[in-house]
Amino acid sequence: MDNTWTLMSGAMRSADAPRGLRKGTVRRIASFARPHWARLGIFLGLTVVSAVLAVSTPLLAGRVVDEIVGGGVASIVILLALAIAGLAIADAGLGLAERWQSARIGEGLILDLRRAVYEHVQRMPVAFFTRTRTGALVSRLNNDVIGAQRTFTATLSGLVTNVIQLVLSLAVMVTLSWQVTLLALVLLPVFVLPARRLGRRMADLQRESAELNASMTTQMTERFSAPGATLVKLFGRPRAEADEFGARAGRVRDIGVRTAMLTRWFMTSLTLVSALAQALVYGLGGWLALRGDLAPGTVVALALLLTRLYTPLTALANVRVDVMTALVSFERVFEVLDLDPMIREKPDARALPSGGVSVELDDVRFAYPSAEKYSLASLEDVSTLDNRGGEDVLHGVSLRAEPGELVALVGSSGAGKSTIASLVPRLYDVDAGTVRLSGVDVRDLTFDSVRETVGVVTQDGHLFHDTIRNNLAYAAPGATDPEIWHALDRARLTALVRSLPDQLDTVIGERGYRLSGGERQRLTIARLLLAQPRVVVLDEATAHLDSESEAAVGEALTDALDGRTAIVIAHRLSTIRAADRIMVVEAGRVAEQGTHEQLLAAGGRYAELHRTQFRQNAPTAA
Repeated sequence: MDNTWTLMSGAMRSADAPRGLRKGTVRRIASFARPHWARLGIFLGLTVVSAVLAVSTPLLAGRVVDEIVGGGVASIVILLALAIAGLAIADAGLGLAERWQSARIGEGLILDLRRAVYEHVQRMPVAFFTRTRTGALVSRLNNDVIGAQRTFTATLSGLVTNVIQLVLSLAVMVTLSWQVTLLALVLLPVFVLPARRLGRRMADLQRESAELNASMTTQMTERFSAPGATLVKLFGRPRAEADEFGARAGRVRDIGVRTAMLTRWFMTSLTLVSALAQALVYGLGGWLALRGDLAPGTVVALALLLTRLYTPLTALANVRVDVMTALVSFERVFEVLDLDPMIREKPDARALPSGGVSVELDDVRFAYPSAEKYSLASLEDVSTLDNRGGEDVLHGVSLRAEPGELVALVGSSGAGKSTIASLVPRLYDVDAGTVRLSGVDVRDLTFDSVRETVGVVTQDGHLFHDTIRNNLAYAAPGATDPEIWHALDRARLTALVRSLPDQLDTVIGERGYRLSGGERQRLTIARLLLAQPRVVVLDEATAHLDSESEAAVGEALTDALDGRTAIVIAHRLSTIRAADRIMVVEAGRVAEQGTHEQLLAAGGRYAELHRTQFRQNAPTAA
């Protein structure tokens, strides 16, 4: 039965045989397999022994028949029977040992590949995650990695086992009777050719099923998230969503039924052809035995060897497809590993000295890279990548914030404020110019030093589906409970957390949706306070809050910014009046700068923004 399923899976993969592979794929697979060479050698050795035992059993069975028919000694029959039993026990033991080694090799490959992909993806730029479908990326990490491992070990062991069984079976059968062997091979094309045609049909069905399952997974992932579920309810589309999902699920059901029937047809055909071939062997062999040209035991041995012949012959007919399928699975993983992280740590990178930190942008020019530099069309679910990009969004921006100083960035939406903020923690690297912390180019600093120095609070500070304690300790893994409570106190959250049933162990839900918007934002500020960065970047941290929540968050931010260098992007100008310096950014350039009073007096763009907001916020007459 195991061999039948092996053949069936090989036939199913026949339609997926790739046209070509990138150079170096095999060499890279070998580099991942190198730590497992010792186990691989043991595994192949066990496979060889198992194949030899599989051919030995029919010969012993034939000897038993000859002894019985020829009136031999009972003790010899018993010894032969014991030998057959011993071979069966040995084969069972070898099978367990072979499976153990195979599992160790396969799971080891999964571990190595998953770690490599996960670590590499962590180094990718933020733009990679804004374009990539999360489900497609997870599929590479799970399905392709597992597919590479399973096909690698199964194909390797199957290739060795089948070649040895085929060679030994053919050699023994020809030795016993070349006429019977030749007749046994006549029916082979009757099975192999239809099997390959069936394989193409099943592969098409499996491919469609996989695509439909991926679509259902994407639909569930998007619709079952809190924002997605809210959108569905707001627009009153639950029935339409259910119908769409049901249509896909129904097609998967139909494919499942059809696949089951094709699978049954395949197995029935295999059984039928094998039975017909055995009938031919018994017929010709029996006739030769009656003539005295062949011993009865030899006929039985040939019939048993026939099963060891058809199985490897059919499997080897698809061996190229199996090998290429394994290589393709690896190549899909390597596609992700080959994506350029774009931001790299220098070998001689250093840490930033202690003390106050200044922030400086010196004639910075920056353009968001085109998708071809950091993404894959298959990960975005598009036929071709959107290659727009490469046009400067910052044109010679220069600014400086002294240690402990607060510099505010204001301007129209899309002017480049958030881009400036993303360059300070080195989420991107500049194309020209320099970003410095205390006079040191951020590209000369270690990643750890930059992360420890710069803390960021965005409009939608992300929180994990985890406890309050773990969400806060993510910024400071060694933080104690008193330190966490102190950070919560400074973020004006102590009363709220103490009122919760599990307090610090309360799970806040996906993205923290069990909390209000203001509470979530204050929790991200508490996380920032726990990290104790020397530079704080606030990217419109109060943009989406109501007046009451904004006031509470504002108090927490005042504490968070105390004594720290701060770059603050603000939409509401009332929140940055006390800034040491305000810089107006328009079209990727610094249009003007100064204090609140100086800029109002100048009557430029800042004064215009101020008048516009004042008119919008002014109370209307009753």
